[in-house]
Amino acid sequence: MTRPIDSSQPAQKCSRRDALKSVATGALAVGAMGISSVRSTFADQGKPEPRPWIQIRGIYGGFPDEILKRGQTPADYGINAIWIGSGGLKQNKIEQYHQLGLKVFAEFNSMHFASYLKEHPEAAPIGADGMPSPPPHGWQGVSAFDTGYRRSRMNEFRRVLKTFDIDGIWLDYHHSHASWERAEPVMPDTDFSPTTLKQFQEKTGIKLQDSVTAGAEQLLGPHREEWTQFRCDVFTDWVREYRDILDTVRSKALLGTFHCPWSNEDRDGAIRHKLAIDLPAQAKYLDIFSIMPYHARFGHHHDPAWIARQTKKLAKELSLKGESDEKHQIWPIVQLADWGEPVGIDQIPEVLNAGTTQPSTGVMVFHWSGVSKDWQKVEALGRFYRGIRP
Repeated sequence: MTRPIDSSQPAQKCSRRDALKSVATGALAVGAMGISSVRSTFADQGKPEPRPWIQIRGIYGGFPDEILKRGQTPADYGINAIWIGSGGLKQNKIEQYHQLGLKVFAEFNSMHFASYLKEHPEAAPIGADGMPSPPPHGWQGVSAFDTGYRRSRMNEFRRVLKTFDIDGIWLDYHHSHASWERAEPVMPDTDFSPTTLKQFQEKTGIKLQDSVTAGAEQLLGPHREEWTQFRCDVFTDWVREYRDILDTVRSKALLGTFHCPWSNEDRDGAIRHKLAIDLPAQAKYLDIFSIMPYHARFGHHHDPAWIARQTKKLAKELSLKGESDEKHQIWPIVQLADWGEPVGIDQIPEVLNAGTTQPSTGVMVFHWSGVSKDWQKVEALGRFYRGIRP
């Protein structure tokens, strides 16, 4: 996700379901009003009816101090949760917003901490030509197969959880070296380091040619499925380790992920073959899936309903209905700030309507620093969020 933001607490044991119930406190079960009646009311009156299945009405991208400076609170805009980049967390600010009744979640950069490569160039992703892969559109990833990088990220993940009293932490950039957050993505084939190729052969028993280029040709050809599964398994194992750390250090916190909005049918299965994301496998360790259907950025500017369609596909893949008592929840992050194509004020209700249609049980807005520059957008956001509160 390209975004403008880049004292230890003892662990308390509780179940993941208890944590989700805590987040959903005050949310009511969906009554007789079905989704179709919500859509009808929205279309006929230009405003939504209460949506009791929506637990979270959030904003992403910083502490919304601009609201406080106006003598107001986030609740005046229907906001009950915020997401902060882990590098911008401050304990006194977390306490301030907790006192205002908000959940405070962190975003954690998993595979895109490019500064690591300054002292460890060997951790750069290797292309099919045996050379370090250039960063597409400047997006420099790091290899998931580098043990030093993995250890470094896990240590930082543990530090964040020990230091800050957060309600949850979301993995971000947890995919292979690529630039996919645009209408026309660039996703080079990578991870062909000698170490990785050795691991693949030991894991699968498949013999590869000695040279990187010849081995890569095999992996992208007759052994594509085995190679895809091998890479996905490694990225999933990172999620397992993140979960283990969270359960040990701050067990009440939720573990979420910001992830690509494509289904397995989109772009020839690129979410797995190119990005190494296996969401059903990762689900064993996750609580919340925050799909990233940035409609304007991804070429769907005139079709905000694409947001709901992609969310529905995700729910089908994960066998979710969008009910508050399910083990996993889907909280999309939707685009209201201008990035690529602009998002007009008049489109905000339609975008948020799509983002809060079941199976979604929460929603957040991308991103605060952009939206807050146009207070009419903040007011439009507030009108919708207030309208859907139970």
